[in-house]
Formats: sequence, structure tokens, C-alpha cells
Amino acid sequence: MTREQYILATQQNSLPRTEHPQFYPVGIYGWRKRCLYFFVLLLLVTMIVNLAMTIWILKVMNFTVDGMGNLRVTKKGIRLEGISEFLLPLYVKEIHSRKDSPLVLQSDRNVTVNARNHMGQLTGQLTVGADAVEAQCKRFEVRASEGGRVLFSADEDEIVIGADRLKVTGTEGAVFGHSVETPHIRAEPSQDLKLESPTRSLVMEAPRGVQVNAAAGDLKATCRKELHLQSTEGEIFLNADTIRLGNLPMGSFSASSSSFSSSSSPSSSAPRQTIYELCACPNGKLYLSPAGAGSTCQSSSNICLWS
Repeated sequence: MTREQYILATQQNSLPRTEHPQFYPVGIYGWRKRCLYFFVLLLLVTMIVNLAMTIWILKVMNFTVDGMGNLRVTKKGIRLEGISEFLLPLYVKEIHSRKDSPLVLQSDRNVTVNARNHMGQLTGQLTVGADAVEAQCKRFEVRASEGGRVLFSADEDEIVIGADRLKVTGTEGAVFGHSVETPHIRAEPSQDLKLESPTRSLVMEAPRGVQVNAAAGDLKATCRKELHLQSTEGEIFLNADTIRLGNLPMGSFSASSSSFSSSSSPSSSAPRQTIYELCACPNGKLYLSPAGAGSTCQSSSNICLWS
């Protein structure tokens, strides 16, 4: 390198530069910047709308710290106030109302309460419909509010009515298809008690006796065919001022009828009928005495000695 070239090179570096320096900008410009600002603005608007909708839902549904709407979450469970509607099945362990208000379950069709075991099998069902109330279970019980005494129970073997008094107010009374066992049957005051079997027989049996008592009225026993009063080991005691046996057939006996029967031909003869009188002894016993021209009850008093 020559001396002249070195001097020229050093002089060029020492001279001040008069040109402006060039700067290169860093960032997003143009259509990219506009798209970014648009997405940021859209996100801000979406957040504001979501916040407004959340506040509106909280206000409409009445959300509080304890629950929402009529639903309150307490230590004892869930509490509903007012009218609540369930669109799907409700699974609970216990449902009860407040002490000062009733519990009302209402449905457009029917209300069905199901009970299941740990395996999910149906063990009991209570259906309240428009036409009937149906209960399907092994044993159905109705208990009193005070003391829990069983008022009515039904199972496959028997039906038990535990009320102190069973009152039937129907005009036709009570109809029993089979036997009825009870220690006492009575009617209401100033009302008649009627035991009737329209097409079959009526039987009253007791191991120690049957007592029929009409304190202020009449006692009437009516049947179509036969009336049996039977005592296997004791006696039948009729205690009254007057005992009447009405509508008994009356017959007559005369010697002329017997002589007419003996002289007649066998083809025209009628069988001879013996007529008896029903007599009573002073001790109350009854006996039969052949009827003659007159009453033989007075003349046959010696029969009372052995009858």
C-alpha cells in the first residue's frame, strides 16, 4: 500500500458524515395490525356479554349463598319453599312438610311412589290416580296419628281392622261373602239391627253361647224354610210374659171321621192323621198330648212329672 493511499483512507474516516442514519422499525403493521385489533375488540365484547348474561341468570334464578330460587341447602338436607315442578324422577330418602303447612303432591296423570331394595327390585308401590288408589306391597297398614296404633292392615292372609268401633253408614249395610267373627254387633241408638241372608242360610255359632238382646224393641227371626234353635249341652231359655206361636196349622179329630175311614173302600180311604196338642208344664217344659174331643192338657198333668 502506498503512502498516498493510506493518507486518503485515513482522511475519509476522519471526515464527519453528513448523511442521516437508516432505522428499521420492529412490530405488526398493515392488515395484520387491523386484524389483531379486531379480534381484541371482539373478545372484549364477548366477555362483557357473558358477564351481563351471568348476572342476569343469577338475578332471575335467585342464586344465594344457601341455594337458588325456592331451593335451600341446609344441614338437614334440601328445603323447597312454594310450588316446585320435577320433570324427571325424584330419588329421596324422606319427604316431609313444615309443621304449619300440609304436603301436597300433584300431577296431571297420577302420583306414584316406589320403594326398592338394595338390588333395585321393586318392593312396594303406591299409585294415586284419577279413578282409584292402588297399593302393591306385602303388607299395608294404616296407623293412628297418636300412639301409632294400627287402625287397618291387610296382607295375603287376613285383613285386620283395629278401630274401637266400625261404623257402616251405607243404606244397604255391609255385605260379607264369607264368615265373620266378632264378639259384638250392635246398631246405632234408635236404629234397627238386621242380619239377613237373602239367598242362603244365616248361622250364628259360639262355643259358650249366643246372646241376642233387644233392650227397647222387638226381636224378630224370619226364615223361609226352617228355624233351628239348638243347644248341645245346655238349654234354650225363653223368658217373657207371653210366648206366642202364631200361624200354626189347626186340626180336628172326631170318631165319625175314623168310622168313615174304616167303612170306606181302600181306593177311597184317606190316611188317618193324628193330631197333637202342645202343652206346657208349670216348670216351663213343653210336651205333646194327643188331641181328643176336648183339651187334654189339663187332664194330662201327670206327664209333667216325667217329661
